Amino acid sequence: MISVRNILRHELLGLEVLVITASNPLHGGIGGRIIDETKHTLLIRTSDGKRRIPKMRSVFRLTLDNGLKIDVDGSALTGSPERRITLHMKK
Repeated sequence: MISVRNILRHELLGLEVLVITASNPLHGGIGGRIIDETKHTLLIRTSDGKRRIPKMRSVFRLTLDNGLKIDVDGSALTGSPERRITLHMKK
């Protein structure tokens, strides 16, 4: 189960997301569902189509299945998803 403590070690695909801040001011406020993740970006399906947002210098608000909202610094998500979810995080 995804929680605040282990969000960085879980798959993000399918989660609802809102871009709180980004290096490109036009990306702020973009919201939708995460449909793909690469080492440096998240691909978000919005009502206007698909948008690719860089992880670095961005803050994302993720909504978990139980409705809990978590703000995550994109720099903590940087790296390939396959590698990130297998890393042991410091507590």
